[in-house]
Amino acid sequence: MDYIIRFFLAAIFTFFAMWIVMPMAFFFLRVAGLYTIVNEGTCQVFVLFGRVVGILREPGLHILPFRLGLSAFLVNWLGKRHVLDMRLDQQYLRSNPVNSEEGAPMGVGIWYEMYISDPVAYLFKNTDPRGSLAANVSNAVVRSLSNLPLEQMLINRHTMSRMVREEVSPRSHEWGYKLGSVYIRKVHFRDVGMIQQIEAKVVNRLRQVTSAIKQDGANQVNIITSTAERQAAIEFAKAAALRPRIIGAALQSILSEDKEVADAMFEILETQKLLEGKAKLTLVPPKSELLTQFLTAYKAS
Repeated sequence: MDYIIRFFLAAIFTFFAMWIVMPMAFFFLRVAGLYTIVNEGTCQVFVLFGRVVGILREPGLHILPFRLGLSAFLVNWLGKRHVLDMRLDQQYLRSNPVNSEEGAPMGVGIWYEMYISDPVAYLFKNTDPRGSLAANVSNAVVRSLSNLPLEQMLINRHTMSRMVREEVSPRSHEWGYKLGSVYIRKVHFRDVGMIQQIEAKVVNRLRQVTSAIKQDGANQVNIITSTAERQAAIEFAKAAALRPRIIGAALQSILSEDKEVADAMFEILETQKLLEGKAKLTLVPPKSELLTQFLTAYKAS
């Protein structure tokens, strides 16, 4: 029983020491200036009496007396510790006003990357280095891209991006900011009336092209149809001209060779004509002269 009680007391004491005593102890040591921890991608600048006494760039645990000397025990009380984010940052400036060589009011959207290159200059040479860099980039866009031909502004963005970067980089480094990649993402018209006129012209041009395509297609179809009809008419005319000659030659050969066939054919033709006519026929048996006379006399009365 005593063993179990000692075990729980030890566990409670360890928990209390690990989660309460140790953090408080490390906190007081850190406030006293004994050590500091630099996180990944950050930088710490220590200022005492208006003077920079130390800059820590490497991530990890740093013993401040070894880095700052005796100033380490005063910097947290009488000085100031600045924690700067050294990671790569990016920003997008929308619709910077630029006029083309033809006088068209254009808007340029530019995306750029930046990072802190000099922590001391970033802290003390400019009160708003990020805003100053944005203004510098915007001014560089206006200075570098104004009066360029409209076609070049709409097509050649890589060259314009390089021009802006060459204009900005030397000045931004003076404030502790270094410019990274610069890319012009969007070039557009700013005048609403001009946009509407261009849209109307494009729509009208598309309508003209569409109508021309339709008309050309209809003309091609008409040409093909008329050509096919003409050739068909020629072939039908040839066939109609050849048919009587072929039939006549065939009948001539038949009639000249066999008289019985000719007589039978003419008899059939005569019978067909009689059947197609509207006259009434009365058929009587052969050698019936008396019946024929009676019928004649009956119809006459």
